[in-house]
Amino acid sequence: MKIVSALLLLFVLGCSNGSSDKNYAADSKLVRMEPAGETEVRQQLMPSAKVEEQKIIKTAHLVFETKNVEATHKKIIQLASQYKGLVQSDNSGKSYNRIFRNLIVRVPSENFQLFVNGISEGVDYFDQRDISRQDVSEEFIDLEARLKAKRLLEERYLELLKKANNVKDMLEIERELSIIREEIEAKQGRLQYLRNQVSMSTVNIEFYKTTAETGITQSYGQKMKNAFQGGWNGISVFFLGILYLWPLFLVAIITVFVLRIFLKKRKKTH
Repeated sequence: MKIVSALLLLFVLGCSNGSSDKNYAADSKLVRMEPAGETEVRQQLMPSAKVEEQKIIKTAHLVFETKNVEATHKKIIQLASQYKGLVQSDNSGKSYNRIFRNLIVRVPSENFQLFVNGISEGVDYFDQRDISRQDVSEEFIDLEARLKAKRLLEERYLELLKKANNVKDMLEIERELSIIREEIEAKQGRLQYLRNQVSMSTVNIEFYKTTAETGITQSYGQKMKNAFQGGWNGISVFFLGILYLWPLFLVAIITVFVLRIFLKKRKKTH
């Protein structure tokens, strides 16, 4: 009975430190059921009201035209190396009237603005320039507090597992431990992702060069030349089509010839 009571006590503590916002309503009900000793534990797990350092995720998206795609690409690679960044992806291509290149660069957050300023030098106009800063300090602190609570709960279940004296209690404790460990891994993964995003900023860069291979930029003389070429091509297609009909013409000629002979013979008989 003591082990079962302890299990119920730990279950209440685990629920009160749930891993999602959906448990908040349930938490408010379970708080009334907490023994006096657990209140002290919860107060110890509460994070400090003061935030030592803000956790900011910085991102930028830059789109602009350049006169020399290769020179601009070389400049960005040099800036990434200068500010200790790394090129996450590098893609290039060609559309109907432009040559373009896309890069995604990760740079240390302390060098984010310096890197963006370096790219902006020499750019007269940005088609798109989006810079965002997302504050995730509150989520960061909340995850750390919940992770501490889950680890404390895991330790207590491990202590109960050592004291378990029958198979049923052992299976119940191991099942709860499995659930808690899954929640711990999920929170650790989310924390690691946030740390990575905070420490390394993401800059998405797209630059392009417009080419003159469009009908809009053609001169009037070029349009006349194209028109003559189009007319000659049309005539060529017409005569080629006639050649495909040569059997029909042959049959028509033979028919006319036979009719003329028939008509001549008929006149002679009359």
